[in-house]
Amino acid sequence: MDDMDALLVDQQISGILDKHPEWFAGETEDRRRSKAFVLMCVARTNEMSYEEAFDSITDGADDASVDAFVMGDVDDNGFTVTLYQGKYKKDLSGNANFPANALGQIAGTAEVLFDPSKKIAMNPRLLSKVEEARSLVREGYIPRVRIFLCNNGMEWDEAAQKNVENSKKRFGPSIEFKHFNHHDLISLLRRPNSIDRVRLPLSGKLIVEDQVFKRVLIGRIHVKEIVALYRQYGDQLLQGNIRKYLSLRGNRVNEDIEQTLNSDHADQFYFYNNGITIICSHFDYNAFQQADHIVSVDGLQVINGGQTCRTIFETFKNTSEGNIPDAYLLVRAYQVNEEDEDFVRLVTYATNSQNPVEMSDLHSNDIYQKRLEEGFHILGYTYRRQRDASVVTGPLVITSNMVAVAVLSIWRRKPQQGRFFRSEHFGKLYERIFKGLNAPQALLAVKIYRDVEVRRRTAGVGAPNFVPYASHYLAMLVGEELLDDLGLSIEKVDHRNFGELDEKFNENKDAYYQKALDRLGDALTRLYGEKTSTLSLQRLSATFRRGDLFETLDSE
Repeated sequence: MDDMDALLVDQQISGILDKHPEWFAGETEDRRRSKAFVLMCVARTNEMSYEEAFDSITDGADDASVDAFVMGDVDDNGFTVTLYQGKYKKDLSGNANFPANALGQIAGTAEVLFDPSKKIAMNPRLLSKVEEARSLVREGYIPRVRIFLCNNGMEWDEAAQKNVENSKKRFGPSIEFKHFNHHDLISLLRRPNSIDRVRLPLSGKLIVEDQVFKRVLIGRIHVKEIVALYRQYGDQLLQGNIRKYLSLRGNRVNEDIEQTLNSDHADQFYFYNNGITIICSHFDYNAFQQADHIVSVDGLQVINGGQTCRTIFETFKNTSEGNIPDAYLLVRAYQVNEEDEDFVRLVTYATNSQNPVEMSDLHSNDIYQKRLEEGFHILGYTYRRQRDASVVTGPLVITSNMVAVAVLSIWRRKPQQGRFFRSEHFGKLYERIFKGLNAPQALLAVKIYRDVEVRRRTAGVGAPNFVPYASHYLAMLVGEELLDDLGLSIEKVDHRNFGELDEKFNENKDAYYQKALDRLGDALTRLYGEKTSTLSLQRLSATFRRGDLFETLDSE
């Protein structure tokens, strides 16, 4: 009997194939469906459009068992790479395990990809991405590798689990494996239902107070109750805590949580962890009872501590309740009214502001974002202030993340930060990007950036070897050419001259792009004293990442 979620995913795959046949030209029907399935997994787990996700696909001849390669942000400690291996079956019963041999192959590949001294046959799409990662390794950055094993069936069996355990023994926290299937895809697409009638057993005494027309509860919960809660509701608990799948990256805090819970100090966990924060529409308890209450909660959402909850669950999901250590966690519950959206946003912002990955959602209701939404609407576009996996993307849909990348790269002249500092776009770089920005300026930047990205993805064999790494620089130079043509500064761009700028760009974008290519090629030659064709991909990648070209470009 077919699995309903598997049928829904297969139906969506058919839609992708019908809408973008050019992406799958020359493939057999099985290969087409398998590649489209991987595309869906990449798009949903990274909250990308399908166009953006397609750029990560490396499936094909000489793919080294890597069907997709997603490069994450670079930080002081290193960088994260997510590898995808997909296994899609015609059988939609959902009963097949992820194959052990495929898991072993990609685990072995990961070791080779991030060792610059090792050789392996790779197709051009994979090679350009691997060389970028290897250039970081040569500079001393430490790779953190996540492997998403995707299928329309069940997790791997015990034999395959041995491969996972062997890899973890060899590489420790540097490698992580995650099974992702059709059920996970559908859960990301569905809007969450309200979590009601939850019974939370709390230990010891409670503190309950009324403050500024809100009720506050503070208590202590056993970690086994977190495991049970997560087992029942899963990531639906974390809808107020975005990036639930990407929070799996090699995170030192999560590793410390796991180590503490598995150590002799588990009973001290309450003092080592900041606990979790819950919002709800209502909570109730027996006020006549002195201690050890069972609290009834409606509308439960975890707005802070989501990674703690998930790490606790992952640590003990295969452990019987009797073997879970005697460890406790601080829990804070705020009862708020439905109309208190601004309060919830501010609380979420305050309790999560140390995590810049989530900041785009926390900023989504501020004045900068609301003004852009209104301005884009007038221009005939939809501006997405918040991430929502269920919303269809398209040429008339602009996301706040897309605006941040394009504006920082083009108008703020920080292309290296546009590409490599995405986690800071809604953190320390937020004011630099969005302050004083209007919708015509933002839309013009997005149009330029999109055009350059299409040219990069469709670049032929004769294209300069620096093109895979240069989109953000090329977009910046195209933007400069456009403004120079009309004698404008970006501060002077608004709704009154947007039409003229848009028309000028459409008429001359080929010439602007070619001039940008020539300028970058000349700058590279002057910087290194040799032709770009002789420069290694690792060197080129490092050049664009560090921003070495600015002095050379500005000295033209």
